[in-house]
Amino acid sequence: MIKFTFYLFALILIFAASRVITVKNPVHAALFLVLAFFSSAAIWLLLQAEFLAIALVLVYVGAVMVLFLFVVMMLDINFSKLREGFVSHLPVATVVGALILIEMILVVWAWQKEIPELATTAAESLPNTKALGQVLYTDYVYPFEIAAVILLVAMIAAIALTMRKRRQKYQKPEQQVSVRRSERVRLVKMPAESKD
Repeated sequence: MIKFTFYLFALILIFAASRVITVKNPVHAALFLVLAFFSSAAIWLLLQAEFLAIALVLVYVGAVMVLFLFVVMMLDINFSKLREGFVSHLPVATVVGALILIEMILVVWAWQKEIPELATTAAESLPNTKALGQVLYTDYVYPFEIAAVILLVAMIAAIALTMRKRRQKYQKPEQQVSVRRSERVRLVKMPAESKD
């Protein structure tokens, strides 16, 4: 049953990933990207990597999708046309939501069937998250800290690039009061036109 579920999720993942890059509508692309992330998380759950599955859902669906939709909103998209076609997005959203629901049901069902046998063989082993934490903070503590410093430097560089000195747009009353009429207004004498 786990093999069948794995291949099913793999096919859904390939389908969703291909639709992300082939669909023209950015909202549909975002929905298919959510489906791809959930399919990947389901495969991680089948491989008994619960922490990685939850991290994938929290980080990518929770953060990357928000960033993606923020970029879509920053683009010059005519939202009135997008709102007019709200009903046209409903079939894609329904299919994506139904596939995510089916994936979650299959993962829970396959897990309940196969986990009791796996749990008896791995009763002495550490839980997944605890084992990952021990390996990460003992064997790989220096690469982990280097990665954290690199990410910190990247974040500071992004903030420094966006925090440019802006031109002052405020009015200065002392300059406005000291202005003379001759500096702002120019009177021009023009000959009158005759109606011929």
